[in-house]
Amino acid sequence: MTASNGSEPNRLERRKARTRAALVGAAQSLLAEGKINVPILEITQAADVGMGSFYNHFQSREELFQAAVEEALDRHGALLDLLCEDVEDPAQVFAQSFRLTGRLHRRHPTLSKVLLNDGLRLANSDRGLAPRARRDIEAAVKAGRFDIRDPELSMTIVAGAAVCLGQLLHDHPERDDAEASDQVAEDLLRMFGLSPEEAHEICRRPLPSLDLPRVDSTP
Repeated sequence: MTASNGSEPNRLERRKARTRAALVGAAQSLLAEGKINVPILEITQAADVGMGSFYNHFQSREELFQAAVEEALDRHGALLDLLCEDVEDPAQVFAQSFRLTGRLHRRHPTLSKVLLNDGLRLANSDRGLAPRARRDIEAAVKAGRFDIRDPELSMTIVAGAAVCLGQLLHDHPERDDAEASDQVAEDLLRMFGLSPEEAHEICRRPLPSLDLPRVDSTP
């Protein structure tokens, strides 16, 4: 029998991590379906784990669902950081993040619906799109790119636009998600002080691919 050298998780730790990931994935799927009052037994059955395993990781259904939302936000935020890391203009970073977020609703529907289920509370979240949008808005104001008097009010507009756009795209699958996302981003840039010509040009720039395994909607 070989002892663990501490350089990688041992077998028990890997099993625990798989069980937790299965529970979070099941919770995300249930949240995406709007099933927030299901019994814990249904969650464990969806995750294909034993009932006792649930309480090794979470004290309640609410704690699990909170973790599911937080991990979805973290995944979204990590993706935006990765795909915008080479962009220097804060106005373009803001627009690119919004445009990519709009496209996520169709590319990763479970992740999208988990986020939309938390609704406008996401505007004040310290994870996901909200803190990055606040950072980019403030940076664009400081750089003289945006003309904004109250960044917090601007964030309210951005959050409302992001949530309502996502719901619209789910409700109307015939709509072109890229075109709709780019148009809303362009309108936001114009609202924040960019000229119509520059706003249009920024929102027609090529985007990096969203087809990355790391942002799949289930662990």
